This record gives sequence, structure tokens and C-alpha cells, in this order.
Amino acid sequence: MKTRALGPFTVSAVGLGAMPLSMGANERPDPDRAVATVHAALDAGITLIDTADIYAPSWDTMGHNEQVVAEALRSYGDTSHVVVATKGGITRGEGETWGRDGSPDYLRRAVEASLRALDRDVLDLYQWHRPDRWRVYGEVVETFRQLQQEGKIRAIGISNADVEEIDVALEVLGEGGLASVQNEFSPRFRCSRDTLEHCGEHGIAFLPWSPLGGTGAASKDVGLTYPVFTDIGAARGVSPQRVVLAWELSLGEHVIPIPGASRPASVTDSAQAPDLELTTDELARIEAQFT
Repeated sequence: MKTRALGPFTVSAVGLGAMPLSMGANERPDPDRAVATVHAALDAGITLIDTADIYAPSWDTMGHNEQVVAEALRSYGDTSHVVVATKGGITRGEGETWGRDGSPDYLRRAVEASLRALDRDVLDLYQWHRPDRWRVYGEVVETFRQLQQEGKIRAIGISNADVEEIDVALEVLGEGGLASVQNEFSPRFRCSRDTLEHCGEHGIAFLPWSPLGGTGAASKDVGLTYPVFTDIGAARGVSPQRVVLAWELSLGEHVIPIPGASRPASVTDSAQAPDLELTTDELARIEAQFT
């Protein structure tokens, strides 16, 4: 597996998005298949797993996905080389009421809950899941820095952020202090191309979430929606999904897609994307479809 830099870590060029193991448009796998999916990712050389506290079947089971990841890692063997990224700042309440809370008290409680769910003394990468628009962005990032200084977080990331918010985080943390930005990016959602490029200019890892277009039919049918990926895949003997990930990887050495998976076969296919070197002509054909 080829590797890329993510803050202080060196991780696989493609990660595993663990959300479909707990929620999403795909059928949620039973516990055995969920663990088998994580194990398949590890077998394929994936060393980055992305989760979040809100990834759960219901509001009263928050932490479910983190617990699934923790159990899979415990039952695998030596996983000291695996980086687990989690997120906090989105709330879920009774009756499935959703909100955002960037207050220091809430984030501290969220970090402690994630530490327990993941069975860890320190979180590898902790990401602010979504901005709390009632709070000053830089002040919330300062809370993350304090948690890092206290030894609860190794690296800090932000998610669903625009260019200005990335710059604010850099102002608070300093160049090199922001490990990653996790934004939606895929063939159907290219609005974050500017943040992808901005991250590259500052040496920040960019983690596309839903890199194949989302869970369920969106990722399954990406080759139908964008036939160029099917055409290239057929010529190269690979899936359209693998071509999509290879295209995203070509956009910069700082790009680390985190496709979700609920079946071992899916993550095994995704893990082979870094070995697919697209030609200049193939990349031009892909870009041409968006103009």
C-alpha cells in the first residue's frame, strides 16, 4: 500500500470510512460482517480508519461506530500502526433532534466519551465535525488546541470547512498545526475543489468524505452517472469506483480518500486504487466531463 502524510502520521493513501457499519443508505451489517469489513481493510494495507461519535443507529446509541472500530482492532492483532480518526461537535438528542455544540464543556465531554468508546488513552486525530455558527470559529479551534496540549489529542482536524475557516484554524494553530481537512468531494460534489487545492498549498491532508458520491445507489451507480469512469475501468479491467478514487488521488499527494464500506469486498477493491496510475489522456477525459 502506498502511503501519504497526515499531520504527524504516515498512513495508507486510501482510508476506510467506517460510517456505513452503523448508519447510512446501505443495509447495516451484522456485528460479524462489520468486524470482517474492518479486518479486510487492514489485510489490504489500510492504516487509516475514520469514524465519529454520531455514527450510530439511533440517538441513544452514540459511540456505536467507535465501539465497532475498537472491537475490530482489538480482535485483529497488532494495530499499533493504525491511525483512528474520530469527530465531535454534532449533537443527537431524544427523538432524533440534531444540532451543533462547539462549547468547551461539550467538546471536552465528547472527547472523553470518544476515548472510552475507542478504548484509548489519547485520540490519534480529532476533528471538529461541523461548525457551530453561534460561536467564533477561532475560539472553538483554541479549545481543540488546549485538548491537544493536555495530551488528549495527538493531531487536530476540521471538517466541512471553507477556505476562510481553514485560514482561521491555521492562524490559531500555526502552520503545520492543522493536520487535516475532511470535506465532501466526489464526481457529483466538486464544490470543495478550492479547499482541496488550498490544503495542498499549506501541506494539510485533504480527506474527501463520500468520495464515490455517498452510500447506497450514489456510489454503486457512479459509473452510470459518469460513464467515463466505466469506460476507463473497462479498458483497464477494474471497477469504475477504483477509477474514481485513482482520479482523486491524482489531484495531489495530500489527498487521502476515505470511501465507506459495509462489505469486505468493497473495501478490498477501494484499497487497490493507489496502484492504478491513470494516464494523462485518461485524466484529461475525466476532467473534460465536468466542463
